[in-house]
Amino acid sequence: MSNSIFAQVVAAIGGVAVALRHGGESKPPVYGAAPKIPEAKAQGAIPTLKMPTAKGWEGDHKPTAAAGLKVNAFAKGLDHPRQVYVLPNGDVLVAESMGESGKPSSLFDHAMSVTMERARASGTSPNRVTLLRDADGDGVAEVRHAYIENVRQPYGMVLIGSTLYVGASDALLAYPYDPAATKITTPGKKLMELVPGGHWTRNLIASKDGTKIYVAVGSLSNIGDAGMKAEENRACIHEYDIATGTSRIYGAGLRNPVGMAWEPTTQTLYTVVNERDGLGDETPPDYLTSVRDGGFYGWPYSYWGVVDDRVPQSPAHPASKQDHPDFALGGHTASLGLAWIPEGTLPGFPAGMAIGQHGSWNRSKLSGYKLTFVGFENGKPTGLPRDILTGFLSADEKYSYGRPVGVAVAADKSILMADDVGDVIWRVTGA
Repeated sequence: MSNSIFAQVVAAIGGVAVALRHGGESKPPVYGAAPKIPEAKAQGAIPTLKMPTAKGWEGDHKPTAAAGLKVNAFAKGLDHPRQVYVLPNGDVLVAESMGESGKPSSLFDHAMSVTMERARASGTSPNRVTLLRDADGDGVAEVRHAYIENVRQPYGMVLIGSTLYVGASDALLAYPYDPAATKITTPGKKLMELVPGGHWTRNLIASKDGTKIYVAVGSLSNIGDAGMKAEENRACIHEYDIATGTSRIYGAGLRNPVGMAWEPTTQTLYTVVNERDGLGDETPPDYLTSVRDGGFYGWPYSYWGVVDDRVPQSPAHPASKQDHPDFALGGHTASLGLAWIPEGTLPGFPAGMAIGQHGSWNRSKLSGYKLTFVGFENGKPTGLPRDILTGFLSADEKYSYGRPVGVAVAADKSILMADDVGDVIWRVTGA
């Protein structure tokens, strides 16, 4: 059976499973600092599987901006852009990469594989960092260069002094940076070994004094399915010391931390985390949280203090002594991008975090698929999320025109967001 036919069969079976399991009932999103999380309902070996087919944008079709905002394409025709990073001279680096198609070991693995390929979530990774430049300041990048090539699944990027650091799926790499150059040909210097596979994005952020780099590494599996030895140095944020070349785990028990940002009034590191699957549409919610040095946030043993009885428990990490996240973002939103937005950046929006939500594949009614925002007061997230960009899904949820990922504030204070299905970098400003 061809992959395309098999994908259609999987989609049909998934639709029947959704109808039988959920009966058309959709639970409201779980948001906020004190979420009321629905009781877990384990789905067994076949969790809910629902993924829209990747379609992309056609003609002048584009996302819908919130009232008072407008959106334009900063750059089109990229190849699965995942993360954006703004250099001091205003140039924009884009990491183009995707999940690698593996060899399925079971029928369910094969079903997942063809479903992810249909959604353009896996395939042949471009393995490239591209440089974009808006030389005339009109909000559209007219200059484009292949800046770094042949890096295994690049994602995070950060410039410290004259060194550009790149988070590949298998290593933290360092490159010499010259602001006049439009291509780096010097091979990256490997600073830190990282284990590829599973959740493969390796995002980076520098400490405020530029002496350390924080490296986000997701888990291999959903709930430690291959045993916890396979999860060593995963599901955590590492702190890499540039001067000594040593690293340590800064925060752990984070199933898949991706986006990272500093909250400026408290100088606290925040991240967005994708929680576990197979317990229901809203159970547990993905979240935005501050990360305490030495903190442990539950994975895989528990979530928000609730024990996951599918997992053998660890005496070293009882649920009663685990850190709770700060803010629930709704179930399975796949919140990946994160950027601090100062007050006044977007008209009508206070200071807070912009969050790129890649969107669900494992719930009866799709969630995420938007650029959202969470306001902050006194250094903490508050209120309810507010949409910045929507319209990434067809009304019947069968197609995705785009999928939001990395977010950054451009030199002109516009908001840039990578869209890896639409192959676009979107730019948001006041209307």
